[in-house]
Parts: sequence; structure tokens; C-alpha cells
Amino acid sequence: MDIYIQYTIIVVILVFIAIIAIKGSKKDFKVEANKLVELLGGKDNIIKMEVKHSRFKVTLKNVTLANKESIQKLGAKGIVEIDNQLKIIFDSDAAKLKKHIEDLKKNDAIK
Repeated sequence: MDIYIQYTIIVVILVFIAIIAIKGSKKDFKVEANKLVELLGGKDNIIKMEVKHSRFKVTLKNVTLANKESIQKLGAKGIVEIDNQLKIIFDSDAAKLKKHIEDLKKNDAIK
């Protein structure tokens, strides 16, 4: 019976270590989203946002303020520029990004 207790304790410890490793390796979403806002030229540069699946489409006042190379390094799978719009391919975070940026803009408008 003692061997089962030892194995159970080992399994619990391994699961605990795995959870810590997974949480530690995940990037902080808010930090990444705030960085994206900076790379898009700031929240005042963002006019309109749309999300369709993994595509994040943003209309900017001044597209030259956007740092496309750094956005790519941040995790974008691809970026297409058309006039004053950027279509940025993210994984499943596109909708979450849009919501976070809307909240940032709304909180700024309240102040």
C-alpha cells in the first residue's frame, strides 16, 4: 500500500511542476496587446477594428506609424497593407485583441 501512496505523491508533484511550467511559458496577454497598440502607432492612431476568424483588420489614421516588422516579431503570421488598413493574421487571439483595444480606448475616453 505504501508504494501506491508514493506513486500518487510523485504524480501530483509532476502535475504541479507541469502546470507551473505551462503558466510560466505563456506570455502575458495584456502586455502583448499593449505592445501591439504601441506598434500600431498608439491607440489614437486606431480608427476602426474588425475581426474575422484569425484575421485582425485595423484602419489607421497614419499607417506609416505602424511597425510591421515588430508586429510580425510579436507573433503575427502575416500582414497585408491596403491603403490605411492592415490585415494582420493572428491565431485565436484576434477577437481578444480587439476587445482589449476597445477597452483601452473606452477607458481613455472616460477620463
